[in-house]
Amino acid sequence: MKQKKMFIRAAIIFLSPIALVFLTLFIGRYPVPLKEMPNILVYPIFRQLNGLEDTYYTIIWEIRLPRAILAGLVGASLAASGAAFQGLFRNPLVNSGILGVSSGAGFGAVLAILLLSPASHLVYIFALLFGGVAVFFSYMIGKIYNSTPTIMLILGGVVVSSIFTSLISLIKYVSDPFNQLPAITFWLMGSLASASSQELLIGAPPMLVGVIGLNLIRWRINVLSMGDREAQTLGINVKLDKLMAICFATLSTAGAVCVSGTIGWVGLIIPHIGRMIVGNDNKALIPISCALGASFLIIVDNVSRTIISGEVPIGILTSLIGGPFFIYLLKQTKGGAW
Repeated sequence: MKQKKMFIRAAIIFLSPIALVFLTLFIGRYPVPLKEMPNILVYPIFRQLNGLEDTYYTIIWEIRLPRAILAGLVGASLAASGAAFQGLFRNPLVNSGILGVSSGAGFGAVLAILLLSPASHLVYIFALLFGGVAVFFSYMIGKIYNSTPTIMLILGGVVVSSIFTSLISLIKYVSDPFNQLPAITFWLMGSLASASSQELLIGAPPMLVGVIGLNLIRWRINVLSMGDREAQTLGINVKLDKLMAICFATLSTAGAVCVSGTIGWVGLIIPHIGRMIVGNDNKALIPISCALGASFLIIVDNVSRTIISGEVPIGILTSLIGGPFFIYLLKQTKGGAW
């Protein structure tokens, strides 16, 4: 009976993102009739046969569906990388941007907005590139003593994040206050307002590679979470496996940040919710975190675009949700370890 309940719970969690993506197709200010949905979904294949309005095709296939899929991928990527980093660094306060990837990607994006245009696709390329550069510098700082101890990696991430955050402030200070500054500020708040199939093609590959990679090595993260010395005694190549975990987590986070901007708290709170369900075993925690993160961000994105006549940046809503939840978490754990 207990195994049956666990199976049903897991099935609900893993099927929820798919169900939410489908429900998202009906949410918006332009109503789409349920009876037309089968024709809409097969429209690209049988375009010449079904006589459907092009408006429905545009709304579903070019706006709502890419945005829903992108929201799910971003949520899954941030949650998976957050869970991986928390296990790798054995620290419950670590999130997906601990090694500076979020601030580095943010700097790349605002630099592209300053030098090029907010509408340029190079904004995403710059964000992805500088996210990787930030993590590279963090890793090199961690190797000052010819090793990569956990504390040195975290300190390297703090230093790099501080530097890139200062550079972002400098760019905001020198940017045009009428055109560039609003675009920079809105991007840094985090949003999927400009989501499209092109953004999906840019952001999906690094996110998918990162998430799949983390799922493939999740048992190694279990071993690494025991400590470097214990992992070595079990025959694990600590340097190589740690580097692989960092690279996959960086790819997933940088891919998410480059298309959505800075969205906080997802990589921190979602893994904790996953631990409440399956415990600390990363073999179960990382897949569960992916599903929970995808569902969470799809829901938040739907709220962000329907709660008012305009659109509320997702980063604001995740912070409003994450702060109270973290207080609840501290109360439940009494500030102790997990």
